[in-house]
Amino acid sequence: MEQGLAYRLPPGSPPVARAAIIGLGLIGGSLGLALVQGGLAQEVVGYDRDGEAVQTAVRLGAVTRAAFSSEEAVAGAEIVFLAVPVGSLTKVAAAVAPFTAPGAIVTDTGSVKGDIVYAMENIFHSRAFYIGGHPMAGSEKAGIKAADRYLLENAVYVLTPTQNTDSGALSRLQGLLKALGARVITMDPEEHDLVVAGVSHLPHLLAVSLMQTAGELSREHPITLMLAAGGFRDTTRIAAGNPEMWRDIFLSNRQAILKVLQLWRRQVEALEGVIAREDAMELEAVLQHARHLRNQVPARQKGLLPTLHEIVVTVPDRPGVIGRMASALGGAGINIIDLEILRVREGEGGSIRLAFTTAEAAAGALEILQGMGINARIL
Repeated sequence: MEQGLAYRLPPGSPPVARAAIIGLGLIGGSLGLALVQGGLAQEVVGYDRDGEAVQTAVRLGAVTRAAFSSEEAVAGAEIVFLAVPVGSLTKVAAAVAPFTAPGAIVTDTGSVKGDIVYAMENIFHSRAFYIGGHPMAGSEKAGIKAADRYLLENAVYVLTPTQNTDSGALSRLQGLLKALGARVITMDPEEHDLVVAGVSHLPHLLAVSLMQTAGELSREHPITLMLAAGGFRDTTRIAAGNPEMWRDIFLSNRQAILKVLQLWRRQVEALEGVIAREDAMELEAVLQHARHLRNQVPARQKGLLPTLHEIVVTVPDRPGVIGRMASALGGAGINIIDLEILRVREGEGGSIRLAFTTAEAAAGALEILQGMGINARIL
């Protein structure tokens, strides 16, 4: 098979002539919006087994053309995104492989790699270039209606090449994903599965177990869920995720998940013992260590981003105040990488967190905002 893609565009044209997206949910729809609205593809063809999702994708502009089958969608596409649940990946891949353009790049968006990567390589062997992918972005909301053109902006996008991966195809895919705004890293498939089991899959299982526990408690104490405050809601937010998707993830990555569950169980048992012994000094030491580790986690990041540099501003409740701040910083060439309204009291004002990629940008923003008479401080 020739190196590179089967289709080449004239200079100045979008990087991709035709892209195909199979699976028009949150991730597939967000990819489509970014490709279309970012001008990175001349044509984006989409297919989903849910006809309503396809119609919504067309209406939202996530695809430029709807296909009536997955086979039709991939025909002539130089890059194919398989944004379907991990439990369906190999089945969908086997169905579309004979219709995939020779030399096309095929990638997926599943959060489990491992054996799936090697199975997919075999399916597309000698016809297309397969590269495993996992965008580290998402939401507890599911479906095309939750799609976000900027979902991948500044999010880590993991690619899992193997010794069989074509270097030219990998470079081309990396370039396209970076153009979408993602931060691309490469990992070994097995390492990826173990790491995400610890930082993504295990937290979801814990959120589910916390909700189940609160549910049991509420049987005798109905007020339980009414008293669930911000900490409980934040901790269990991800339990509202798509059950079908997470079922497939847990089963597909069961070996890595079982391994990290053993690590977690030892921690819980140790905590249980410290509390049972009423060992105040040991308990405080454990809490201090956990606090130290937590402070090493980059704040408010998407995926595996480097540490963000943040400032907090206090502003009055006046129309356009956020817009004026953004315009002032944008005019100085300072990009706000993340923004969050922390607290607000209607009629008075509130506090807003602004995040930047460098300390220099944060310092420059601080100076500009203070010069505007806005109360601002470095976090």
